[in-house]
Parts: sequence; structure tokens; C-alpha cells
Amino acid sequence: MPNLPSRRDADSRAVPVPAEEAVVDCAVYIDGRRLPGRYTHSDALAEVRSRGEGFVWLGLHEPDEHQMTSVARTFGLHELMVEDAVHAHQRPKLERYDDVLFLVLRTVNYVEHESVTTTNEIVETGEIMIFTGPDFVVSVRHGDHSGLSDVRHRLEQSPGRLALGPASVLHAVADYVVDSYLAVTTLVEPDVDDLEELVFTPSTRIAVEQIYLLKREIVELRRAVVPLATP
Repeated sequence: MPNLPSRRDADSRAVPVPAEEAVVDCAVYIDGRRLPGRYTHSDALAEVRSRGEGFVWLGLHEPDEHQMTSVARTFGLHELMVEDAVHAHQRPKLERYDDVLFLVLRTVNYVEHESVTTTNEIVETGEIMIFTGPDFVVSVRHGDHSGLSDVRHRLEQSPGRLALGPASVLHAVADYVVDSYLAVTTLVEPDVDDLEELVFTPSTRIAVEQIYLLKREIVELRRAVVPLATP
């Protein structure tokens, strides 16, 4: 029987997927306004630096290591940042590497359901990672619910805010995520009330698993929110 190639050998021969495959949007902003046309991340940064003004906002969704390494090489991101951006499940944090800020936020989304006793999920989580330098923003998303297109659109309707530079994007994304915490918390409260009522209603049968599920979902929500309260 012929020797079959190992999985590691097969992976090493896999054709790398270009970084562009992970790009959701890439734009150049000058004086708070988006320049027309489509750019690769390297062309966008070259455009900004040739002008000596403005910044790039590159949005990525779940890039792999090869894709993120390509982006990091262009923007000069630290290798530890690359590792964090590829591998999700990071703790919320804010770090500085030279002149680059790196922010990790956990995202939350309320999963619609008919009854707290029949659902398998109430809150789904994801992550947003933001890199900001003097002339660029790189946003990396993990999870399907954490899209930033609405945030980008609202900012593009406010050139005065975008003209403030990458910090305006960082603030807008953080504000969007924190608002979602409040919204999800409000939606979860009725589930807690419903389950509590069922527990204390005579002759009502409720599985222990449903109580555990709700507890687990609340813990997930706390893990996203509590680290932000630490100065």
C-alpha cells in the first residue's frame, strides 16, 4: 500500500489564500471623506502616505495566519498582535505597541427564540479587534453578527468626525459595542423573569438544563462586559 501524505504535509502544500479574500472593505479617507475607487490594503496605505494626509480603514473578517501576516507586513503590526487577531477568544484589552493601539472587544448578540425553555442559545458572542496607527485603522471581526458596515456608514455621514483621524473610528466602534451590551442585557431580562416564574410556579416542570443554560449565557455576557470596568 503506498504511503499517504500526512495532514501536516498536505497543509504545507496548500495554496495560501490572498489577504484580499478576507477583506470586507478597504477605503482611504481624506479630510473625513472617502475617496472613490477600490484599493488593496497596500495601495491604500501607499496613497495616504504619498499624500501625507488622511488614513486607511481596512476591515477584515476572520483572516487566517497567512492573510493576517500579509496585512501586518504592510502596516507594521507586531507579531503578537497578528497571533491575537488570528486566534479568537481573546480577553477584552487595550495595548500599545510603539505607535499602534490594539483594542480587543467581545461582541454579543441576542438570539431570538419562542421560549426560554426550548432554546439552546440565548446570547451569541464574537470579537472585534482594532489596530490604530497614525494613518490607518485595521478592524478584524470574528463571528457573523459583529458587522461594522453600519458604523462605517454612520461615520461617512459625519465627515467632521472622520476628519479627526483613526481615533474617531476606534471611539465609534467601542461605542457601538457598548451600546449592544445594554441592548442585549435589556432583552435577556425577560428571559430571567420567565424562568424565575416557572421555577416558582407549582406543578410546573422545568429541566435543570434550562436553568444551567441561562446561567451560562449570563456568564458569557459578564465575560464580555466586566473586563471593560477595569481601569
